[in-house]
Amino acid sequence: MHTIALVTQKGGSGKSTLATSLALAARRAGHTVRLIDTDPLGTLSNWQRRRGPAEPLVETVLNAREIEGRLHSLASQGVTVAIVDTPSGLSAASTAAVRYSDLCMIPARPSIADIEASALTLSVVRAWKKPFAFILNQTPNRSPRVGSAAATLSDDSGFDLADVVAQPFIVMRNDHQDALAAGLSVGEYDPDGKSAQEIRNLWSWTETRLGAGVSAEVPMPRAKQFTALEFPILLRKPVEIVVYPPASHALPAQTGIRARWERYAAHLMQASASPSIEPGMSTSEQRVSR
Repeated sequence: MHTIALVTQKGGSGKSTLATSLALAARRAGHTVRLIDTDPLGTLSNWQRRRGPAEPLVETVLNAREIEGRLHSLASQGVTVAIVDTPSGLSAASTAAVRYSDLCMIPARPSIADIEASALTLSVVRAWKKPFAFILNQTPNRSPRVGSAAATLSDDSGFDLADVVAQPFIVMRNDHQDALAAGLSVGEYDPDGKSAQEIRNLWSWTETRLGAGVSAEVPMPRAKQFTALEFPILLRKPVEIVVYPPASHALPAQTGIRARWERYAAHLMQASASPSIEPGMSTSEQRVSR
């Protein structure tokens, strides 16, 4: 059984909508599919209620400790694809979903807020050394921001764009929300529509990656570029800037957190070396003494 975790720190990225549509696309491709809802908001569970009990697809697992056991149970029942929808933010459930997944998919809209949040998600994925891919979701039909967002996600991951940014991008259209409201996937809601075709192509891309997933470990020799990075990890090649001032000018004072800390420590050392204050001295005498 293949397990896909849809994870991101940012809310509103479309995880639940993608989960339902990918699940039905996988079933259309011949898989036995289950959705696991780990989000207390219960978006998938509500979708299942609107869909009706005749076709159970969603299982609710709110306790992170139960996720591994439920996945083993589904595998023993003959399920071939399990898709885990996770809550926004960092939680025990989202971490467990990453830990027991075969592929982590990180939805992100083409906005700076989503791209920054994806870096935090990627740091968790990298900690568990899991294969991953970004999904550019809710994109404009035509905009240079989409290509820029894809390139940024690729740069931050340390891999080529084609390896880690899923294809195609999912364009924002009303039928995604209309399908969710009707208890359907977008492929069921309008099988001949553009959104349905994008989701089918996205599942084909995903299925291929499940057979040859891109590991979250940075390949050598590129990994040597990132040995000095701290958590959370933003994989950009470090750049060192050296300034040579004219001989008649002194170097400006250092700036930044480290420089401020060093100056603060120096002030503390200087204060500790000041003349001691004798007991009984008045406040004005203490000032003069200093």
